[in-house]
Amino acid sequence: MGAADSLTDAKSAEATVGERSASAPNALNALAAYLKDDMEACNREIVARMQSPVPLIPQLGAHLVAAGGKRLRPLLTLAAAHLCGYAAGPDRQRHIGLAACVEFIHTATLLHDDVVDESTLRRGLASANAVFGNKASVLVGDFLFARAFQLMTADGSLRVMEILSSASATIAEGEVLQMATQNDLSTPIEKYLEVIHGKTAALFAAACRVGAVVAARPDAEEQALEDFGTNLGMAFQLVDDALDYAADQQVLGKTVGDDMREGKITLPVLAAYQAADEEGRAFWQRVIEEGEQTDADLPHALDLIAKTDSINITLARAKRYAEDAVAALSVFPDTPVRKLLIDTAFYTVNRVH
Repeated sequence: MGAADSLTDAKSAEATVGERSASAPNALNALAAYLKDDMEACNREIVARMQSPVPLIPQLGAHLVAAGGKRLRPLLTLAAAHLCGYAAGPDRQRHIGLAACVEFIHTATLLHDDVVDESTLRRGLASANAVFGNKASVLVGDFLFARAFQLMTADGSLRVMEILSSASATIAEGEVLQMATQNDLSTPIEKYLEVIHGKTAALFAAACRVGAVVAARPDAEEQALEDFGTNLGMAFQLVDDALDYAADQQVLGKTVGDDMREGKITLPVLAAYQAADEEGRAFWQRVIEEGEQTDADLPHALDLIAKTDSINITLARAKRYAEDAVAALSVFPDTPVRKLLIDTAFYTVNRVH
């Protein structure tokens, strides 16, 4: 889970994050377009598996589908399978079901997270718990986890089940660890990185690795895709945490400053706290550790974060993880899907939502 300072083996072949940033905004659209047929099949699988004789389940499912989303994790499964030479065919559909499985795991965790965080917005719309209530969100989240395990079972591979079930457990551990570090400004940066590895990067890694498994590729390629996913996930979450203090709320699709209101320990806050003077530290202790906040506190927090350059510190670390993600792909031949995955790494650190 390291973040090297250079692209190592891939440096001579690929441009740096900064040099490729111009192509970043359209990277996910380009990847989705390249995988259009597979993604449509995955979406059909998702909709079909959302069906239930219990009306509330498809109703809440329709709300989630309407809210949209990047579908990045299932895209990674499909792209990894293609990178490993496993293209769709009449008898080659495993990656479709597993991509849907990955999305169900992710969506289940989002439903539970919004309840824990008492969130009211998700992707710019009212969150499921705000519309349907906390009880329904928790129970439908449980339903989606169960559907995910049904899809794993249907795939028939113990190796796939091991990877995805382990990731599911790691996600839960990451969320519990985040809760344990909440409101604690003495949290070491290494512990924060452990949190985001658990809550985000583990599923990115699993989503990529199963693409190599279905293609029956050697361990070295499995590991390369896991490394790519891990580093991409770390970069993604670091940028997410930066955006909570730096984004346009309408573009972001959630309330800016939610992390501060919830007392979450993220790198922008840790960097600002560690660089602050006595007055600044007292401010962060009041709003984060003691949870005493007023309407004037978010603007002041944003000012302190700007003065300590905490957003750029966070994004610089994210870029190093993105560079490590690109380097991991050096074991694969230069193909269109490899280029699209590289562009996705650049998109991750240049996105605005």
